[in-house]
Amino acid sequence: MQDKRKIRTLIVDDSAMVRKILSIGLGNDPDIEVIGTAADANMAMQYLARNKPDVITLDLEMPNMGGLTFLRSIMKTDPVPTVVISSQTQRSAQATVDALAAGAVDVIAKPRMELGGGLNDLMTSIVQRVKVASGAHVRRTVVRQPPMPQSQTPSPAVRAARADIPTWMIALGSSTGGVQALTRVLEGLPADCPPVVIVQHMPEGFTASFAKRLNQQFPLRVKEAEDGDLLENGLVLLAPGGPKHMTIVKEMGRHKVRLIDGPEVCFSRPSVDVLFHSVAQVAGGKVSSAILTGMGKDGADGQLTIRKSGGRTVAQDEASCVVFGMPCAAYEIGAPETLVPLENVSSWLMNSCPRASARSGLESYRV
Repeated sequence: MQDKRKIRTLIVDDSAMVRKILSIGLGNDPDIEVIGTAADANMAMQYLARNKPDVITLDLEMPNMGGLTFLRSIMKTDPVPTVVISSQTQRSAQATVDALAAGAVDVIAKPRMELGGGLNDLMTSIVQRVKVASGAHVRRTVVRQPPMPQSQTPSPAVRAARADIPTWMIALGSSTGGVQALTRVLEGLPADCPPVVIVQHMPEGFTASFAKRLNQQFPLRVKEAEDGDLLENGLVLLAPGGPKHMTIVKEMGRHKVRLIDGPEVCFSRPSVDVLFHSVAQVAGGKVSSAILTGMGKDGADGQLTIRKSGGRTVAQDEASCVVFGMPCAAYEIGAPETLVPLENVSSWLMNSCPRASARSGLESYRV
């Protein structure tokens, strides 16, 4: 019987100590083979000209060509699943978001010698993420025309739509590959769309930068959710990474955010399941939900509850996912009505819910 092929991994880091730690930690796993190391991006480029690994671990902060420039370059020409391992992620949340937007499968903190006994736990996590990355479907990034700069003052029609009390909401859940997927979905939503609530699995401190990035790209208002935020048309609320779950409650006839304590659900906090269950309870079926790319099964049970409550449900199809785990888990239990390519998720969502129109009142679009 032929042995299972190992995950061929290239380590790119300017620190000799970190290269050694990662080489030993990854090499000790029977499923992983470290096929090379590079001290900078230029050396990595030379290596890639001769050999193509299954996964790259990449430092962001390096001399000469920076890790982010290197990542963007390879994702345009010959993409390789990449796990960014950098101390910069701890100092700069923006660097993390930029790396994820550029196509990194995952971003985690660089191991430090002073971690002591915690180093073993961190290496276990790195090994697991490299394995997940090896199965990710990465594609060449396409240079797309950036959205036209948006005026800071909304038009009268948009202001009027935002002032209305929402009668519908949109709920989204995503994980691995979700930064790019959510960007694509929000890009396709109009400025007067129903309120959008999102759980994207991301470490504490990084969701605010992600929300800021999205807010600068689209006419939608995007912010990291805070306890007590009211759901409004044209407003996107991103669950903060960290120790609390995001839920939606109804008080005095209005839907609002409640951040609550609670154990991890599906190894996640905040959890898509927790958000979706709360939405199903208060929306009265007036909700459209989507599960996007991600590892695991978070959101599947919650989306099934939304569907049973009368809400609309969709999931991203396998061909367009970086990791088909979450949508697949939902599909297997009958949670989504259908699977659609990422490029069609926005239109599916808008076609599934009542849509505010400044000229013609409330029009109902169904799919």
